[in-house]
Amino acid sequence: MTVNHSQERKNPARKHTAQPKARILIEALPWLTRHHGKTVVIKFGGNAMVDDELKAAFAQDVVFLRHAGLRPVVVHGGGPQISAQLDRHGLVSEFKAGLRVTTDDAMDVVRMVLAGQVQRELVGLLNQHGPLAVGMTGEDAHLMSATKHFAEIDGEQVDIGRVGQITDIDTGAIQALLDDGRIPVVSSIARSSDDGHVYNVNADTAAAALAAALNAETLMVLTDVEGLYADWPDSDEVISQLGASELEKLLPELASGMVPKMQGCLHAVRNGVTNARVIDGRVQHSILLEIFTDEGIGTMVVPDAEDEGEDQ
Repeated sequence: MTVNHSQERKNPARKHTAQPKARILIEALPWLTRHHGKTVVIKFGGNAMVDDELKAAFAQDVVFLRHAGLRPVVVHGGGPQISAQLDRHGLVSEFKAGLRVTTDDAMDVVRMVLAGQVQRELVGLLNQHGPLAVGMTGEDAHLMSATKHFAEIDGEQVDIGRVGQITDIDTGAIQALLDDGRIPVVSSIARSSDDGHVYNVNADTAAAALAAALNAETLMVLTDVEGLYADWPDSDEVISQLGASELEKLLPELASGMVPKMQGCLHAVRNGVTNARVIDGRVQHSILLEIFTDEGIGTMVVPDAEDEGEDQ
């Protein structure tokens, strides 16, 4: 049999339109290997929580993580929804030191909105992809215990009502769900450890505490900015990575809305979490871009070198 080599040369392998997809999958391979079996705690909030397309993309990302071999845990607040519901009830939304003043009446609304509205919607979105998500609050199985938190304003402690400071986390129920292949979705409400009340807990703080208690690989905080800016408002350059001590020095200069997020990141990496990331939740599939691509987006906080040495 003779082979017409000239014919072969005239018909090189066709360029397949799917080739770019293959390259993207291959780029993800080392990240898939690195993160396989690792726990990642994701704080769901900001614009991603109120925009329908972003909500759907977020749910897809979390389910993708689960099927890619990671163990995602979602923690959420519900600021916009709580404010809207308080307004419907004729209750004023008031903030002090960046935290919502939570009266007894307001706490009833907070509890209803977080566990009965925001959580249920998110669980529903995740479960469109299979029987994966299970909703719970910090009250369930003693997941989160808290004591009353006082805001500090001008050096004085100010009573802001039913706002809690986490004192203890029991991860047993979360671990059982993760071991069963489920995706826990946690509302940031805590049981009282001393007075029988229920407390509203800042969701950034709750996510960071849970990430540390679970010895998570990563804490991811969705926000409405690109990340931590190097010199805002004079520059929109985003700091791609910084150490814990560097972040600690920057905290007094940050805008009030970023403080609990960055304090959470600092707490996480100083308590066993490998890295903490603040990412732009306004970008569709920002979670996948951050975890599975070489460039990543947002700002990553890592432990100081001496802290890493202690962990090893």
